[in-house]
Amino acid sequence: MASNSFGLMFRITTFGESHGPAIGVVIDGCPAGLILSVEDIQRELDLRRPGTSIYTSPRKEEDKAEILSGLFEGKTTGAPIAILIRNQDADSAQYDAFKNVYRPGHANFTYLEKYGAFDYRGGGRSSARETAARVAAGAVAKKLLAHFHIFYAAFISEIGGISTKSLDLSPLHLLRQKTYASPIFCPCEQSEPLMREKIRQTQEEKDSLGGIVACLAHLPPGLGDPVYNKLEALLASAMLSIPASKGFEIGLGFDATRKKGSEHNDPFDLDEQNLVRTTTNHAGGTLGGISTGSPLFFRVAFKPTSSIKKPQQTLSLQKDKTYLAPPESARHDPCVAIRAVPVVEAMAALVLADALLMGRCSKL
Repeated sequence: MASNSFGLMFRITTFGESHGPAIGVVIDGCPAGLILSVEDIQRELDLRRPGTSIYTSPRKEEDKAEILSGLFEGKTTGAPIAILIRNQDADSAQYDAFKNVYRPGHANFTYLEKYGAFDYRGGGRSSARETAARVAAGAVAKKLLAHFHIFYAAFISEIGGISTKSLDLSPLHLLRQKTYASPIFCPCEQSEPLMREKIRQTQEEKDSLGGIVACLAHLPPGLGDPVYNKLEALLASAMLSIPASKGFEIGLGFDATRKKGSEHNDPFDLDEQNLVRTTTNHAGGTLGGISTGSPLFFRVAFKPTSSIKKPQQTLSLQKDKTYLAPPESARHDPCVAIRAVPVVEAMAALVLADALLMGRCSKL
């Protein structure tokens, strides 16, 4: 199986399966001398791990990070950084009823077509469990970005058709604080209770919901490369690699198609520090694939969780019609977008860390 690596200069490779003994990541290209601790990584993993509220999967995983290499006396050495996360609550018996059927919305059909084999225990490599390794790598990328005063925050902007209203996106540290104070990672005081009630009702119906995760970042101008490595292209690739993601837009996104050029163009002017900036930000912080210095803003759409407790029509592996009815004890997220918030942050950090290192090679 190829395509388990991501990035150019700051490059990660993840490994492991949902119900295997462990998952993990190897980070290559992190500069030496970066102050890093296992607590930095654990802090981010704790935001993503399941079993922390009624709005996420009840699977109990501590997601304790172990740094195996690349760190000496509290600083990175420039060598590959290997991080291991052991699986502790993998109840494979929950999946015995699924092993001989095609699960609607899941990858076992396509994996079997491509590889002739599929680990049905929690989905193997196709499981969102793999994203814990991305979050661990993202924690290292965040430390690198913080060294260069680059910060960002992701948050739930919509669940089940209920969207945030009149949300104050500044300052960033308060936005992030409000986001993670919410059990569904939504910082909007008006919309958040409505979203929680919608989730509760949908759980009673044995169904699931989709959602949208937004991300805002403050960047210097000049990150990203033209043509094939445009910043928004790399972000789109990163975000659409997250399990259950179905759409990506930057700035006004699809709404830009409803504007005229005179309405969408962002005029240039000087800011309070006499720096060239745009007076509006319809483009979302990039032009020609390169950051403008205006806030980077993008959104990622996530489909409803494919695993639901309602019976669904499907086929057996022998191509006989049947129904799939998961047991009542099955453990799944009612809305995968919620735990995708720290994953979106992590993938954004990986893209930006890579772009930062690439950018340092662009001119004298």
